[in-house]
Amino acid sequence: MPWRETSVMEERLRFFARLLEGEGMSEVCRDFGISRKTGYKIFNRYKDDGLEALTDRSRRPVRYANQLPDPVEAMIVRLKKEKPHWGARKIRELMVKKLAGDVRIPASSTVHAVLDRHGLVRQARNRNRANKAMGTTLSQAVNANDLWCADFKLGNGRYWYPLTVTDQASRYLLACEAFESTREQAVIEAFRRLFSEHGLPQAIRSDNGLPFASPNGLYNLSKLSVFWLRLGIAIERIKPGHRQQNGRHERMHLTLKKEATRPPERNLLQQQVRFDAFVSEFNGDRPHEAIGMKVSADLYNVSLRPCLGLPRFNYPFHDRDVIVTNCGRACLYRKKINILTVLAGQKLGLKEVELIISW
Repeated sequence: MPWRETSVMEERLRFFARLLEGEGMSEVCRDFGISRKTGYKIFNRYKDDGLEALTDRSRRPVRYANQLPDPVEAMIVRLKKEKPHWGARKIRELMVKKLAGDVRIPASSTVHAVLDRHGLVRQARNRNRANKAMGTTLSQAVNANDLWCADFKLGNGRYWYPLTVTDQASRYLLACEAFESTREQAVIEAFRRLFSEHGLPQAIRSDNGLPFASPNGLYNLSKLSVFWLRLGIAIERIKPGHRQQNGRHERMHLTLKKEATRPPERNLLQQQVRFDAFVSEFNGDRPHEAIGMKVSADLYNVSLRPCLGLPRFNYPFHDRDVIVTNCGRACLYRKKINILTVLAGQKLGLKEVELIISW
């Protein structure tokens, strides 16, 4: 026998029927699993309203204590239509001048809610970021130069932007160089000097900000990351908002901030002197618990991969080579093909497949 389905209205109808037949309130309420107070309430409602008592009543409040008067709401809408480019705060200030204390002026958030309710608020455009940063697979360094970590410690307006680079396995601080900005060209030159002195690592880990990555570029490539790739260096990026994935480097930043930036120096040269002293102490004097209270200089060795400059590209299986222009295009057959601005000056190999050009 299948289960019998019932509804709230059917249960209430059965409840009223038993009471009308003369059964006691206590016994009926006990069978239906409700209190006598509830039973009397719904039965009295049945006496007053009849069968309408079978349905649920609206839970909407009878009145709203803070409901905005209709004339005030109409005034907000009218002022917005007169000043379509003004926001809620400016509309409110205009109401303050016009009403001059005659009525209570609503808060800016209330004005915004009224405008939004009437469709007078322009919603921010949702950007469809096809190249949204997602992070990459992260490796675990075993030996020196397996993985370098790089980041910018942003200044507070009084000191500068130090580019910091560490070797993950040995904790060796390879560079701490102050810059006036995070422009790519100066950072690329800094890495050229770093590679000439220490050789090339297998991979470099960074966050997804400039100059290490481009937020809108294909695969988030930047000029700096293209420079790394041309040297045969793998790129690792942490997930946005997950600084713990570069925790060793962030821990070094904490020490750097405490010992070399408080208080900041008056100019960049003086600040760089403090950074150089910090690098010397961090590598040669400061013991690290994670490596058995040893100093970083005892564990770090220069990379076995020397930096011999950028290799030349050779595309033996392609039809032709093209150079990407400064505007990030490849010019072919009187056509301009958009590539990437970060690849400006790079040579690409093109292969024609039927009528489609691929590279």
